Amino acid sequence: MGTETTGNLPPVIAIDGPSGAGKGTVAQRLATQLGFHLLDSGAVYRAAAIICKKANADISSESSVLSALATFQATFHARGTDGVLVMIGDENVTNELRTEEIAEIASQVAVMQSVRTALLDEQRSFRQLPGLIADGRDMGSVVFPDAQLKVFLTASVETRALRRAKQLKEKGIETTMSSLTAEIDARDKRDSSRQHAPLVASDDALYVDSSSLDIDSVVERIVSAFEQA
Repeated sequence: MGTETTGNLPPVIAIDGPSGAGKGTVAQRLATQLGFHLLDSGAVYRAAAIICKKANADISSESSVLSALATFQATFHARGTDGVLVMIGDENVTNELRTEEIAEIASQVAVMQSVRTALLDEQRSFRQLPGLIADGRDMGSVVFPDAQLKVFLTASVETRALRRAKQLKEKGIETTMSSLTAEIDARDKRDSSRQHAPLVASDDALYVDSSSLDIDSVVERIVSAFEQA
């Protein structure tokens, strides 16, 4: 079932797209259904953001950020449908990883080419048998350009803001649609316009708009495409 490898490397399904498009949930479901490993690249950058925060790094200074990340010691442990457990040293930072503060720092750090280069091998190390589901912004364009299937998963800004508001409400965090929409729009522009590894749909990617689709429909469409790849 679509398990051909490239140069003896395990197969990869690369899922790229903007924040809030449902990539994380879809990737987890695919990994469980196919029995593949899971890379949440956003977690890698958020872990880097936490490391920078703990080191009091100057986020506007590339050298300061690189200095803080010189000994990147975050580890990622798959938990099936529960996502990924993230440890920095012996500290569980999984919950802190999902805060808006860390998301904002990660977005700023991710525009730095030297940081992206430094974390490239970390991400590629997730590629192991029987295969990998890679979720991020540049999985198909930069990290795994030879992926067996590339997917660009998106949704309208309004839909993504509603989803994020629901997630935050479930955690007891109050917010407003206007602030969420502004944050998502700003992050989209930063991710899409950055000089290095911008958020773009690869020419050979399967384009999926999840605005009016449920998770099952999205997963089914991707699995079908992978079987034909």
